[in-house]
Amino acid sequence: QLQLVESGGGLVQPGGSLTLACAASGFRYSAIGWFRQAPGKDREGVSSISSSGRNTKYADSVKGRFTISRDNAKNMVYLQMSSLKPEDTAIYYCAGGLKFTITPGDYNIWGQGTQVTVSS
Repeated sequence: QLQLVESGGGLVQPGGSLTLACAASGFRYSAIGWFRQAPGKDREGVSSISSSGRNTKYADSVKGRFTISRDNAKNMVYLQMSSLKPEDTAIYYCAGGLKFTITPGDYNIWGQGTQVTVSS
């Protein structure tokens, strides 16, 4: 059964860190992406990881601050976020797809999302 479930969101102060987790059942041979959507804005790509975990992509806005990883033995994908900024506030989604991109339209199975709020 194909299922994606995010967890780990919450409230964090600017400059802080947070790790999101995505339980990705049935996606062993799929790329997994992390996306986010802030109020009033379009959904945007944050990062993605290939099925093997050997290749990763990042949006320019998060390069050097976020790290994506996956543990295929546990069917888990993680997004480690550090040096968080108020503009990182959004609902974060993980998604599965056949294309290794950070374009939301290339992904067809989505989780329900987890809220990340960066505020003092």
